[in-house]
Amino acid sequence: MTSYRIPGRGRIDYGKKVRFTFNGIAYDGFEGDTLASALLANGVHLVGRSFKYHRPRGILSAGSEEPNALVGTDRGAGRFEPNTRATVLEVFDGLRASSQNHWPSLERDIGAVNDAFHRLFAAGFYYKTFMWPKSFWNKVYEPFIRGAAGLGKSPTEPDPDSYASRFAHCDVLVIGAGPAGLAAALESGRSGAKVMLVDEQAELGGSLLSETDATVDDLSGWGWLANVTAELAALKNVTVLPRTTAIGYYHQNFVGLCQRLTDHLANPPQGAPRERMWKVRARQVVLAQGAIEKPLVFDGNDRPGVMLAGAARSYLNRYGVRVGERPVVVTSHDSAWLAAFDLARAGVKVAAIVDIRPAVASHLTSQAATLGIEVLLGWTATATSGRLRIAAVRVNPVSRAGAVGEARTIACDTLLMSGGWTPSVHLFSHTKGKLEWNEELQAFLPGEHAEASRCAGACNGSFGLATALGEGAAAGLAAAANAGFKASATRVDRAAKTRVEIYRVEGEERLTGVSNRELPTDRNASSARAFVDFQNDVTAKDIRLAVREGFRSIEHIKRYTTTGMATDQGKTSNINGLAIASDAVKKPVPAVGLTTFRPPYTPTTFGAFIGYNRGELFEVTRKTPIDGWAEENGAVFEPVSLWRRAWYFPRKGEDMHAAVARECKAVRESLGIFDASTLGKIEIVGPDAAEFMNRMYTNAWTKLAPGRCRYGVLLGEDGFIRDDGVIGRLTSDRFHVTTTTGGAARVLAMMEDYLQTEWPDLKVWLTSTTEQWAVIALNGPNARRLIEPLVEGIDLSDEAFPHMSVAEGRICGTPMRLFRVSFTGERGYEINVPARFGRAIWERLYQAGQAYGITPYGTETMHVLRAEKGYIIVGQDTDGTLTPDDAGLGWAIGKTKPDFVGKRSLARPDMLKPDRKQLVGLLTQDPKVVLEEGAQIVLDPHQPLPMKMVGHVTSAYWSAALGRSIAFAVIEGGRALEGRTVHIPMPDRTHAASITGMVFVDPENKRLSA
Repeated sequence: MTSYRIPGRGRIDYGKKVRFTFNGIAYDGFEGDTLASALLANGVHLVGRSFKYHRPRGILSAGSEEPNALVGTDRGAGRFEPNTRATVLEVFDGLRASSQNHWPSLERDIGAVNDAFHRLFAAGFYYKTFMWPKSFWNKVYEPFIRGAAGLGKSPTEPDPDSYASRFAHCDVLVIGAGPAGLAAALESGRSGAKVMLVDEQAELGGSLLSETDATVDDLSGWGWLANVTAELAALKNVTVLPRTTAIGYYHQNFVGLCQRLTDHLANPPQGAPRERMWKVRARQVVLAQGAIEKPLVFDGNDRPGVMLAGAARSYLNRYGVRVGERPVVVTSHDSAWLAAFDLARAGVKVAAIVDIRPAVASHLTSQAATLGIEVLLGWTATATSGRLRIAAVRVNPVSRAGAVGEARTIACDTLLMSGGWTPSVHLFSHTKGKLEWNEELQAFLPGEHAEASRCAGACNGSFGLATALGEGAAAGLAAAANAGFKASATRVDRAAKTRVEIYRVEGEERLTGVSNRELPTDRNASSARAFVDFQNDVTAKDIRLAVREGFRSIEHIKRYTTTGMATDQGKTSNINGLAIASDAVKKPVPAVGLTTFRPPYTPTTFGAFIGYNRGELFEVTRKTPIDGWAEENGAVFEPVSLWRRAWYFPRKGEDMHAAVARECKAVRESLGIFDASTLGKIEIVGPDAAEFMNRMYTNAWTKLAPGRCRYGVLLGEDGFIRDDGVIGRLTSDRFHVTTTTGGAARVLAMMEDYLQTEWPDLKVWLTSTTEQWAVIALNGPNARRLIEPLVEGIDLSDEAFPHMSVAEGRICGTPMRLFRVSFTGERGYEINVPARFGRAIWERLYQAGQAYGITPYGTETMHVLRAEKGYIIVGQDTDGTLTPDDAGLGWAIGKTKPDFVGKRSLARPDMLKPDRKQLVGLLTQDPKVVLEEGAQIVLDPHQPLPMKMVGHVTSAYWSAALGRSIAFAVIEGGRALEGRTVHIPMPDRTHAASITGMVFVDPENKRLSA
């Protein structure tokens, strides 16, 4: 095996050799290598096959923009991952990597037959081919498409790794640790601001890592980098996160970061997470993401061995790897010349520099002559040859008029290309920031910002080192100042003057835009295959075909051809594809449009998004402070929304039916205790709190006196019931709102939405207090007798504290909000105490209640008791299509209120129809039959199939108090049918029931004050 390593060169650790395998063959690398650099050091260029044509593919880039070198990685112990970019994967001892999308082998892939028939698979062929015959879709086309879909193989074993997540806040977040980002972080950090600096690479430095001749402040580039890195590490207010990708930039400077923690380790610490998702809220953001080099588009530009010139320079200077022994450079940009010079100085025989521009700066040509490199100005590449690796390139002169001259073939083992650089504006675009087309750079640049952010360096179109450093420092100072920290700008001016500019790109003569479109060629257009998107096998011809077939918008062209839809999201193809489309439609690039950049910036593992929420934590089970007591006392639990709730408390020998009957009897005859802590609770505070309540809920609130409660119904804009609950007015400007257990978050979000978007003038503050209060409900004739000796500061007499009252006091010495409300029809009190005291108060009440035969009861008993009294449960007895009147709650609508959420919808004709489904009671003719909830209801059981269903059963229970079954149902025009018999088909037989009112026990409400 030929070694392409240059000993001692680069930044890898030559003292730490690592052993890894690729496709079962063992190779050596060094700590600091990526899989790509280690493979190139061993002379391996062929790493995969393309998606559609299964063409051989080699390493194109040296960063996360890589479209070709996607591999499967096996880190042992079931840790397999497909589609990992070899260019960012750090090698370690024991790494096993494999190529993808081929069979039976990478070198001999049967799928390459697609390439031989490529004319049949032009852009959009699937839209035309898979339409007929219609019967083929399920039997032929869909199975074929599913079998061909995807590049890598999905893991077959559960992911054994763990993933972490963390929230963070900072004053200045700097994304990108190249020259501009380092300067920004340094200046912000010196100001005292809390700074976070993140970069997707393992090492800080960005483009400086690939430079050997840069100088900054009289230091070498690497020397300056070492000093800055050390100073940042010493600043306690600066957090530096390498191996961390900013994947998404969201509203109000919220940024998602994915940090790779252990992928580079052969033996990760036991229990260490693989990745961590950071959710960062920053006062100011500095974007310094750099730029991505553009490939050139010409026939045969996709062969293994064809790569970006900047990548070749990185592999040489950073990893000590020469990518070939006889490279040819094809370019339209000065930076590729620097790669050729570095290679030549390292002893590599550069065969030629082919520049499509007719003239370049004289210092470039003189340097090339000194190094013995042939220069061909005004020439173009028209074809390449070689099966599994490039062997030669065909070049032709191009006249100023665009005529292509006689061809010449140059033997080579690598071809380095550069069409210039595309600023990385992805994160800026996530914020809906406005992009502006720069004709000179042939690139989109950041324009008007939508967030508190600024761009610096190459991502801002500033490619010179001195300019990037100056912009970065200025951005860092400005960000710190805007975040409230004092900083001096004199340091920026002084430093910028002493920094040395090493790039020279201005003043060059160009063939305008030619580097973005396909290069001129002497070949027949029908036979030339110039690739734009390497992973998805999209050619320039495909894009032009899409235009000919009527597609004009770049978004439509993208979807028709699939260009830019690969896993790299078009990082190396978007601008070239856009320029070709622009030329095809004869419109300027901005008029064609720009595809939308969406998060995540690079492919991100599901594990990173899930974080801790997997296995038993996938859906967290919320428990009340009293849950432990219920478990210790034999409760059977059921899930209610995200909560675990006590369902019933069976005694020895009892089944559920017997336990619930006993619990119901205890509440009706003496005293029951119930954990109601899961009720949603929202504190609504402010001088406009009553007005806000008046607008949100159907009934009136402005005249509700402090110390009183009211039942409230909340509608959506469509007029249908969304939630309900008892609401207490504590003071003139403070309400304690309760919601259903499952509706707490939804109701709060709805309230916030209206407050922020519809009524921002109201002085109201909303706070979720669901978990602040533990709620103990006492129900039964002896409820007052139990708590009266334990309560301080509240007169519990019926005159001073009647039903639907609220007051603040103390119970057993603990602060308390006491509601006199009932969801059972019995005398009831709901005791709200701080959650940390919940269990202690419960136990004290339970102990004191033994004198009254106190009985804990669960949700099933609560359901029976409330149904006996005709109380509904939103979400069970309503289904999102019932109005208050449908549910028998018309009395809860404020008739004189000018407006509330949903009021206008209630006046729509459909809402006033007499045959709307209405909530009613049902009593079965056979009192022992408990109907099935959800069972459909018909008027005539003898009608032909399919029968007309007129409603369904919403709730059904056995009532111990009545000695029979009861039920609720929604039935078309139900209230007008009271007394009529309806029929409910069930699996055993069809049952008959009579429509009744909904109150089955104590219709006079005498027991509320018993």
